[in-house]
Amino acid sequence: MQHKELIQQMTLLEKCALLSGDTVFTTRAYSKHGIPAITLSDGPNGVRKQAGAADHLGLNPSVPATCFPPAVTIACSWNPALGEEIGKAMGEEAAAQEVSVLLGPGLNTKRSPLCGRNFEYFSEDPYLSGKMAAGYVRGIQSNGISACPKHFAVNNQELRRMASDSVVDERTLRELYLTGFEIVVKEAAPKTIMSSYNLINGTYANENAHLLQDILRRDWGFNGAVVTDWGGSNDHALGVKNGSTLEMPAPGGDAVRELLKAVETGKISESDVDARLDELLTLVLDTHAAVENHSRSFDAEAHHALVRRAAAESIVLLKNEENLLPLATGTRVAVIGDFAETPRYQGAGSSAVNSLKVDTVLDNLAHSGLQVLGFAPGFDRRGRADAVKEAEAVALARQADVAVLFLGLDEIKESEGLDRGDMKIADNQIELLRAVQAVNPNTVVVVNAGASIETPWLKHCKALVYGALGGQAGAGAILDVLTGKVNPSGKLAETWAMSYEDTPAKEHFAGKGRTVQYREGLYVGYRYYQTAGVAPAFPFGFGLSYTSFAYSDLKATSDSVTLTVTNTGSCDGAEIVQIYVAKPDAKVFRPVQELKGFEKVKLAAGESKCVAIPLDDKVFRYWNTMTNAWEIEGGRYEIRVGASCEDIRLTATVEVAGTGAPNPYAGISLPHYESGKVMNVPDAEWEVLLDCPIPDDTVKIDCNMTLGELKHSRSPLCWLVWLVLHTMLTNSYKQGKPNLNVMFQYNMPLRALAKMTSGAISMGMVDGIVLEAKGFWGIGLCKVLVEAVKNAILNAQLEKRLRDA
Repeated sequence: MQHKELIQQMTLLEKCALLSGDTVFTTRAYSKHGIPAITLSDGPNGVRKQAGAADHLGLNPSVPATCFPPAVTIACSWNPALGEEIGKAMGEEAAAQEVSVLLGPGLNTKRSPLCGRNFEYFSEDPYLSGKMAAGYVRGIQSNGISACPKHFAVNNQELRRMASDSVVDERTLRELYLTGFEIVVKEAAPKTIMSSYNLINGTYANENAHLLQDILRRDWGFNGAVVTDWGGSNDHALGVKNGSTLEMPAPGGDAVRELLKAVETGKISESDVDARLDELLTLVLDTHAAVENHSRSFDAEAHHALVRRAAAESIVLLKNEENLLPLATGTRVAVIGDFAETPRYQGAGSSAVNSLKVDTVLDNLAHSGLQVLGFAPGFDRRGRADAVKEAEAVALARQADVAVLFLGLDEIKESEGLDRGDMKIADNQIELLRAVQAVNPNTVVVVNAGASIETPWLKHCKALVYGALGGQAGAGAILDVLTGKVNPSGKLAETWAMSYEDTPAKEHFAGKGRTVQYREGLYVGYRYYQTAGVAPAFPFGFGLSYTSFAYSDLKATSDSVTLTVTNTGSCDGAEIVQIYVAKPDAKVFRPVQELKGFEKVKLAAGESKCVAIPLDDKVFRYWNTMTNAWEIEGGRYEIRVGASCEDIRLTATVEVAGTGAPNPYAGISLPHYESGKVMNVPDAEWEVLLDCPIPDDTVKIDCNMTLGELKHSRSPLCWLVWLVLHTMLTNSYKQGKPNLNVMFQYNMPLRALAKMTSGAISMGMVDGIVLEAKGFWGIGLCKVLVEAVKNAILNAQLEKRLRDA
């Protein structure tokens, strides 16, 4: 214990009070003990420190900061060093704004392309996610402040995110959903980690001893602080006992009294409180010193230039028929599409940055070298048909050598609190594309979106450029790639399926019940498509260049891979060499191959380089549920080197010694998991893999019933509350402007009323609301009133005791 002497000077009341926030984004301060308050702030792609009244979703204005490209974009760079550079710049801005903890990066595995928050996450592959996130954490913490990787763990949808139960087998949990976090913890040593809202196999993540104690602290050696997601504490005392350090945002006196009572009754011990307090004091004292020593300034122009460079390195060229790109100087172009004028450069929700400035394509055209014939918006951004706009765009395209269409997903399609309903671009944009291509076959499409999309319209363009969400300088980056100032080197960090119907989790994503069954097991993303033989539109790791590369001289051992990469084209470029490992004769079922290493190599035209890629302790392992440990199946493995998961250029074999563990599936029939064809796994087979019965999925009237589930209550008053929220939410969708506050409330469990209202509502009052919902109308309302008075009195008494202390 680092702060034993200081902790011994504090009363139990003071200690318990420190383990929850004072305001929405600050901790408590005890001046007499020399303990300052620190500020935590979103977010994963730039600082969102709120200027006035603070709120979790960023509804109120925030201090201007650089908006860097979100994780979905930078993941396509496959360059952890670039992530570290961005992290260093974000950490610098955070320290300048007196922020001690920057809440990011997000690295949840992309289980489904419809997760509304996928723009905040890196990849469908945990190895790539972990390596990229580790770069961010190293960069952020180089400033002395703390990064906060999130959301730990298995948080893969927005619907009912605060009360859903992620039901997942242990092997899948370890291999797919925790490995990325393991890499971050072991390679970057984050000072904090954020626990997720959801339950995992029946226990909330924030009080899950298996997750926080067994795995995070014991197995991985994490010794930092665990911070709840905002309002994500269910049982504060159990959280403290099982490894959760700080409850946020500001639950008020009720949370303090809960801990005091838990110690008094023996539910937890004072040593549990002391252990968490020691973690918190280390975080507070270390990061506060770094913030105090910062100059309070940063180079905004240098950060803007970094955004442009990072976005350009992450752009993925998906199609380039007849080498239409790059566009030569003087090319006569028609610029079409609303996104050229009003860019989509970040996602919506708590990560949204109040950008210092935002470039647009139109603003940057003058310096592009292109001869721009004009601009036409072409379509209504909200999807409504507009024949006049379309006709204007078609007329402009007819005059040009090349028509460049800027298409994408609008703001309501991608937001915290809301999952996507499909993978489609709006019909009016596709109709415009067809009309433009009919008059000008030299059509280039630039897509701005924070997630994968369906591309049945691909034949209607000669070139397709995925710009993702480029941050505040992303528009200039797109023009750099279109004109050849930058040779595209990005590659997809997630598979683009032919259609949503092809995705493996579709039957068990964002369903009606409280449980979310991860029935597809290990087969997420390319692991599914390649094993089950399902062809995607664009595979994982795919991306074109204006030059070409040759691979040769492969040498492989169980520890490393070396090869020579040659730029065989006429211009400088960069290639991402990807290492996949396979065991064709495996007795323990597994995906047909898995990413286990990569390296980005910059090469001048005609240049060759020898590339060495180490193979770490995660390359050959699998989680054995019989031995409850990582094991290695011995024998021959193939080391496959490729430009994507489907474009394998070289293969070598290595012999690997096994650990001799028994096959956990011997004598068990798991045909869907052995074949990877997991679309329709029957209940019986799923229960065998899960090693327990499928959990009950009925809505219960309790403190974890969401406001959106109040229609299932027995109270007319609760029905009215549901109807009001449902109507407001539906109207916001119709208007094309998602109401983030209403979305958050709709998916919020009743208990969160006591966690998100700065002490104004107590759990006793929530208990009264639950009684009302159960049909005890008068009794429930009376209890709410009585508990409200009691809460006000007790809060006043507690604050006085803290002041007197």
